[in-house]
Amino acid sequence: MTTTLRPTEPLQQNADGTRSRRYQVCVNSRPVGAIHLGTHPVFGDAVARIMKLRIDEPDRRRGRGTVAALAAEEVARGWGCRRIEATVPAESTAGFRLATTLGYVVRNRGMEKRLGDTPPDLPEGSRARPMTDAEFGPWLEKGKEDYARSWAERGVPEAEARAKSERDHATLLPDGLATPGMLISVVEHLGTPVGTLWLAVREDNAFVFDVEADASRRGRGHGRTLMLLAEAQTIAEGRRTLGLNVFTGNTPAERLYASLGYETTRYAVYKPL
Repeated sequence: MTTTLRPTEPLQQNADGTRSRRYQVCVNSRPVGAIHLGTHPVFGDAVARIMKLRIDEPDRRRGRGTVAALAAEEVARGWGCRRIEATVPAESTAGFRLATTLGYVVRNRGMEKRLGDTPPDLPEGSRARPMTDAEFGPWLEKGKEDYARSWAERGVPEAEARAKSERDHATLLPDGLATPGMLISVVEHLGTPVGTLWLAVREDNAFVFDVEADASRRGRGHGRTLMLLAEAQTIAEGRRTLGLNVFTGNTPAERLYASLGYETTRYAVYKPL
């Protein structure tokens, strides 16, 4: 039997500058599923992404998805792409197994926690305060550098990683500390700054964009304190869901989030072409 992709629309040139196209997955010309392939809105035409891949239930577990994903890679190569990416929901064990079997690498994962109604207390001796203007500049420059390095270490060319870091920070913090919906805090322990937290308050939830304990004071529970602060601020803002992103390989952070009850919601995977 032969599995092929059959276009169901012309190549689309989208308003955000990306290209995309939908295909039927066919076995001997019989439709058995669908795939939606496009280029990346952030990294441009050099990076493809599988936006949707579905195999109909009667044809699952027969290798149709594997062949369809490989065919999508060939299409992406024809577009001139050097990398392909996808997001896999955590509940899709078959999708995750397919991605890893085909050589996709997990770059990062989204995590989430449902909160109660009572804000947690910070440990004795710890207190939080807003970041000052004098602290903001150095914090921002370090954050840009660390963020770019995290992407560069996980398959993104350095120039692209730096451009993404500059763009993301400029988009998220156009007014610096005064940007609406952004809470940037410093945690002190016994009067000494020990870490920083960047929390975004959204319409229905909150999201931790950055959390970092001071390098010289790690291993003393300050990371946990910072995350307790994130929960307290989220509840105080009337939200009950707190999300975050963690890069693969950041084992201390992964262990901390798991111990606090965060659950994985999605995996971001990539593969060089």
